[in-house]
Amino acid sequence: MAIALNERKWGDFNGSSPLIAVYNSFHPLTPEMEALIDAHTFPISFRKNRYIISPIDRNRYLYLILKGVVRGFYKDDGTEITTWISRENEIVGTIRNLWTNEESDEYLQAIEDVDLIAIPHDLTTALYENFYEANIIGRKIMELHYKAACDRALICQLPTVKSRYRHLLTAFPGMVDRVPLKYIASFLGVRIETLSRVRTSEKNI
Repeated sequence: MAIALNERKWGDFNGSSPLIAVYNSFHPLTPEMEALIDAHTFPISFRKNRYIISPIDRNRYLYLILKGVVRGFYKDDGTEITTWISRENEIVGTIRNLWTNEESDEYLQAIEDVDLIAIPHDLTTALYENFYEANIIGRKIMELHYKAACDRALICQLPTVKSRYRHLLTAFPGMVDRVPLKYIASFLGVRIETLSRVRTSEKNI
């Protein structure tokens, strides 16, 4: 019965969860791991501008982005502060309450129509506890997230808008072609008018 259910759930994905292929790219999975992933992950979609997670939601999932772009942000006195922007084949979720029931003031928003694979935290915990392969995969994924976090931290510390913008182009190629300018400006910590002037000057070089 479970096999039949999985075949229907993953009918649009060649019969199995796309997360399996992503994990296999870091380390081969066992058949038992693949069966668990097929059984407990599921596809979900959000329209452009919809919240995937907001502070009123209990944090129960990570998400693999199949299509589209997602941003994470906080609100400070009504001002939205974009802290990260991710796209296809990246895994995203709230950070401050990862694998806990504590509240978080972080938002995740679709800034394009997005297709995702929901990954329950309970599944991730079970994989870590029962399969050493999962810990290797988790470490390699965390290395990528740590590198991206270092790039974001560097962008925040660079002294000029021009240097921040140039590092953005190098560290996150393609972002400026898909993401509204207001979110890029928030991510860089600058006014949208200032960013517009910098972009124009860079194009004229």
